[in-house]
Amino acid sequence: MCLPVPAVQIECQNREEEVEDLDQVLCTLCERFTTEALDYLADNTTQTDIIDLLHNTCSQMWNMKQKCMAMVDYYAPLFFSEVSMIKPGNFCQDVNLCTTTFTSPPLFQGSCEFCRHAVAEVVVKLKDPDRQVLIMELLLKGCDAVVEGYVNKCKNMVSEYAPLVLTNAELYLETTDICNTLHACHVPTISTHQD
Repeated sequence: MCLPVPAVQIECQNREEEVEDLDQVLCTLCERFTTEALDYLADNTTQTDIIDLLHNTCSQMWNMKQKCMAMVDYYAPLFFSEVSMIKPGNFCQDVNLCTTTFTSPPLFQGSCEFCRHAVAEVVVKLKDPDRQVLIMELLLKGCDAVVEGYVNKCKNMVSEYAPLVLTNAELYLETTDICNTLHACHVPTISTHQD
């Protein structure tokens, strides 16, 4: 609470500026991480790997294998097409990590440091129950864009699987060096020389 005492007002103003700076940093991180993720998902090799992984998962669903494969073949290209239209600034506004779209200033010189910082911020956000609810709401809202007749199925799947996916995403980001996977960090090669 800010009181009309000059020293307190200065302290409150400093806190407000710190919050604004933190918001701008968070927005910048979101935009950069989203850009990295979109570039990764736009890569043909990545798309092929994802589709292969989904097909492999379908092959383990004995009685629904063919239907699952057909859904993957139909929806995966649509998914990648939709993802390609995402604008990082708009996306970050939609998930309330940016209040306004602005051009991100360079925050870190190295993409590795940036990536690690961004992943840490994402993990913090994934642990936040309010953000989890927001993500669920956005996913449920996205179901309204699904082909007619599948809206309820989509919403049921989101309700059933999204909490598990969020938990697994958090665990994955905490236990996997995603920055190396995204090639944001230079991994020194170890050469063995025999003398």
